[in-house]
Amino acid sequence: MEEEFSLDPSHLLESASDFAHFPGVQNDASAKSFLDRFPLPVIISALQTKADVPGLEMTLVECLERIFKTKYGSSLIPQFMTFVQVGLQAESQVIKRLACTTVCQGGRCFLEGQNVDGAAELVDEYGVYPLLLNCLIHGDEQVAASSMDAIKGLTTSSKGIEIVFPVKSDESTSLRNVLAHSSSLGQVRVLALIVKLFCVSSSVASIIYGLDLLSLLVAQVSTRSDLLMTLSVLELLYELSEIPHGAEFLPIATFLQLLISFVRDKSVEPMLRSRSMVISGRLLTSEGISTVEKSSVINALSAIDETLELLKGQDTDESESGLEALGQIGSYHLLPLLILHVALNGLTFVLAIQGAELLLSSVPPVARHVIDAAFDRQGRGVQLAALHALGNISGEGRPDGSKILNDSAEVCLRCLIFEKAAKSAKLTPSGLFLSLLQKESEIRWAAYRLISGLVARPWCLIEICSKPGIIDIVTDANTESAKNGMEARHKCCEAIYSALSASCKLLSDPSLAGMAAKLNEAVRRGPYQLSRERAEAQPVSLGDER
Repeated sequence: MEEEFSLDPSHLLESASDFAHFPGVQNDASAKSFLDRFPLPVIISALQTKADVPGLEMTLVECLERIFKTKYGSSLIPQFMTFVQVGLQAESQVIKRLACTTVCQGGRCFLEGQNVDGAAELVDEYGVYPLLLNCLIHGDEQVAASSMDAIKGLTTSSKGIEIVFPVKSDESTSLRNVLAHSSSLGQVRVLALIVKLFCVSSSVASIIYGLDLLSLLVAQVSTRSDLLMTLSVLELLYELSEIPHGAEFLPIATFLQLLISFVRDKSVEPMLRSRSMVISGRLLTSEGISTVEKSSVINALSAIDETLELLKGQDTDESESGLEALGQIGSYHLLPLLILHVALNGLTFVLAIQGAELLLSSVPPVARHVIDAAFDRQGRGVQLAALHALGNISGEGRPDGSKILNDSAEVCLRCLIFEKAAKSAKLTPSGLFLSLLQKESEIRWAAYRLISGLVARPWCLIEICSKPGIIDIVTDANTESAKNGMEARHKCCEAIYSALSASCKLLSDPSLAGMAAKLNEAVRRGPYQLSRERAEAQPVSLGDER
């Protein structure tokens, strides 16, 4: 059969292409049928000797990937570990990727057979793990991702954990040593692997914590030697904070302090300050974080406050990032709570406070930046970020019972908005709202969100009802054409109508009866129903005209 194939590889290429691109699911029977015609040794030989045939290598790789995904195909992998070994050292990135995915499939085969250590034992026997690490460091992006998945799969067994985390720290495969001898790109990939392994389970996370591997990420960021690497590792640290069991091991206070130092350091790249502010906001509101020290939260808000004060009136990415961070904090509602530790007489107490209340309780309130930018004629990106942030602070994304803040925060929010309106040409909040709704679609979308949150307050409802033009726009089914805009407009109608229905004083006002009916009709119509005026004409044909 090998002689026959060596004369004409086109037959294998055609059959492999049909198998690889078959639109349905390939099962054990189809995989066995194909391998009966073209045994694995023949396919492997073709990969090694016929790589110059146009399209053959890629087609055979795609074919083998589908074969190994079947139970029958994966059961053959242990017999061809030498191929895996050679494939991991091949010059072709495509074949390297195939070899990495084959290790993954082989692991699944052993798991299904209840032999959880079987794949790891084969990996150890054939010296595959060092080759996987080499693929991680030196392979292209797809090869690195596949090798990472293969290594992650090893940690599902005790034998695999022994391979990935050797007892002796001086082992060449120790992740700490691999990191030390890698290029910048290789170091980022090793750190990404540590994060990926940390996600596997709390037991694996415990091992990583015990080996002090998490400190490698913090140390790498602290050096600030390479901007792209620093940004990449910051994202990895944030990814760790989102893992359910991450808070148990991750030094949150240290990470947050690191972010704050970047935000305050005016000598670092603006991009790094921007990302640090955004990640700070997300970190403080991550569901994986159960407690945050009060001093850390105050320092983070203070750093963002100082930065936005320096950038006031400027249309920069930094301004957008700072506003986005405040909006993220402002969206934080009662479940889960933002936790602050307060030491008193040697004891630690836990206080629960909404993120929006925190932004409105400082002196001066940090939220002033959001309100100033939301209603200023500055850069469009900055205004959009501010409007969405103010929508979050006002409670657009919070449950109905959590929209209204404590008394002092509500007074502060109202005063900031009225003061801003008084200094503008519109003079009133309703004038500001109407001007926003008369702008382009993305600004209108943000304005719908803002009104949906604010209208739960009686003063805002009165402002809305005082401007019929606002009701005309939000109830006009033809105003929006994009799905997000339609849904935001309808949600805004629902919020206004709900607030109006809950106000006996305004609902009983005869002058508002038409407005209430208009809102009710808009709510009943739904977000996607066009008005009768815009309904498409339908051809009508009378019997005698046919």
